[in-house]
Amino acid sequence: MLTQADLPDDIDALRALVLEQSRMLVEERIASEARLTELGVAKGEADAEIERLQSIIDAFMRHRFGRRSEHLDADQLQLGLEDVEIALGHARAAREALAPRARSDLPRKTNRGSLPAHLERIEQIVDIEDKFCPCCSGPLHQIGEDVAERLEHNPITLAHIR
Repeated sequence: MLTQADLPDDIDALRALVLEQSRMLVEERIASEARLTELGVAKGEADAEIERLQSIIDAFMRHRFGRRSEHLDADQLQLGLEDVEIALGHARAAREALAPRARSDLPRKTNRGSLPAHLERIEQIVDIEDKFCPCCSGPLHQIGEDVAERLEHNPITLAHIR
């Protein structure tokens, strides 16, 4: 805020100062009007969404508590639920697009590596009894295998079971 001591004595300098202040006020007014328009549009969209969701809630309430003649059939009820699920998905997607995820929200990537080599390794193979094909009586072929490793703690030793 300017005080009287801060004002210049020259009339041309005063005019320039008044014009600058006027320009700044016009810019601020234009910016505030644009923001007001944006907020009005957002409010209109929010009001429309609230109205739509309120009508869905009213339909569910009528289905649950209304007279027999006012009840919804199962298909109509399912359609309403689908609309709510779609709206919820869009709202979540919009929220995630607007707010970037924080570093702590991201799942942590873990690389546990392999178990130490000095541990005793015990292999357990789970196999089937019948190793012949039921239709052609030929031997079965190994298609693939799944390997799971876990660390087992025995009171005296540690072993690597594979």
